[in-house]
Amino acid sequence: MKLTHHSEYGKLKTVFIKRPNEAFISDQKLSSEWKDLNYLSRPDLILAEEEYQKFEVLLQAEGVELKYFPEDHSVTLDSIYCRDASLATDYGMILCNMGKVARKPEPAASMHAFLTEQIPILGIIQPPGTVEGGDVAWLDDKTLAVGHTYRTNADGIRQLKELLEPHGISIIVADMPHYKGPSDVFHLMSVFSPVDKDLAVVYSPLMPISFRQYLLDRGISFVEVPESEWDSMGCNVLALSPRNCLMVSGNPLTQKRLEEAGCQVHTYTGNEISIKGGGGPTCLTRPLLREI
Repeated sequence: MKLTHHSEYGKLKTVFIKRPNEAFISDQKLSSEWKDLNYLSRPDLILAEEEYQKFEVLLQAEGVELKYFPEDHSVTLDSIYCRDASLATDYGMILCNMGKVARKPEPAASMHAFLTEQIPILGIIQPPGTVEGGDVAWLDDKTLAVGHTYRTNADGIRQLKELLEPHGISIIVADMPHYKGPSDVFHLMSVFSPVDKDLAVVYSPLMPISFRQYLLDRGISFVEVPESEWDSMGCNVLALSPRNCLMVSGNPLTQKRLEEAGCQVHTYTGNEISIKGGGGPTCLTRPLLREI
């Protein structure tokens, strides 16, 4: 067994998160930002805190060490979805340049937390390149899948390659569909969540054909999310360890299919912290070390 940052399904050892108290901050901030950020409705701060406490307990019960991003008034409510601002590698963090304009300050805010923890910075994605963490997923410790989306552009992918290929990392690009267009949050991990070396949760109707076939050729089997559970984030599944999964409650068909594939499934209520803002457990976490 070894510790690495290059995994989405190894046993999770350390993770950064950001609590609602530090992201949503106040009712005034919620009221002033939620519409412009395209939330489905205004989150309730008290209920969000209650949901998040239970979310934290689930992580702690698995022995995960939690690190916290602090309050920062330069960022918006979206900073609760802390995966997107960075990419963790064994050579240091890569700070993203967000495709969503309102989220541009998040990587710099994240950098302060990383440096406080003495975590090195490998690189920073520079304009005009854009990369968001929801568009990148490790397939193994030498292979990174990157979605080409409205949030992660060709120049951002070029910069990722320049940073990682000298370290022997292969970049697999998935050219994602238009779907609802530039204003919608649609990442690679909206349709693809690895939960073991040979198992992933997928929503095939919105997967690029070439990327889907590439995964099958690698020997990866699929847990298919039904259309009825797409909007409720049935495809947004965080692996706590191989085939040990965390997902938003309210997706019984996907949960059953995961269990039939030999997975243990934990669920949390995420009406305020996930559904309204469009960010499930993968979005709520910036995983660091995993054991593989």
